[in-house]
Amino acid sequence: MDLNRTAASATLHCLTGCAIGEIVGMVISTALSWSNTASIILSIVLAFVFGYSLSMRPLLRHGLGLKKSMRLALASDTASIATMEASDNIFILLVPGAISASLNTALFWVSLAISLVVAFAVAFPLNRWLIARGKGHAVLHEYHH
Repeated sequence: MDLNRTAASATLHCLTGCAIGEIVGMVISTALSWSNTASIILSIVLAFVFGYSLSMRPLLRHGLGLKKSMRLALASDTASIATMEASDNIFILLVPGAISASLNTALFWVSLAISLVVAFAVAFPLNRWLIARGKGHAVLHEYHH
């Protein structure tokens, strides 16, 4: 697989975990009437939890132990998830009213969708650079078969 395709695949993988975490965090914080700050914190925490979980699942199925799977997930995903979370949250904060938008509004869903596109665009070059140097998702390649 060429470098760009590998980086795109790795970035989409991380984006999936981030998107799940973001949405679940926002739904929970909205249902509990939490503040915007609490919503952001919960969404970021859940983005990391889901991102790492998506990386660990195939490793555990491959027969690796929990400790080694966690170490590999941390090594492969931390920079990507952190970059995505920073960029998508900054985007949401910059869109007027987006951070306070209700789950039943177009503003919420459109700004979230665009923020995830922005997150992909920001994280892709980072993932490409890491993979080219044998880091990031490159550390998981031996377990993908």
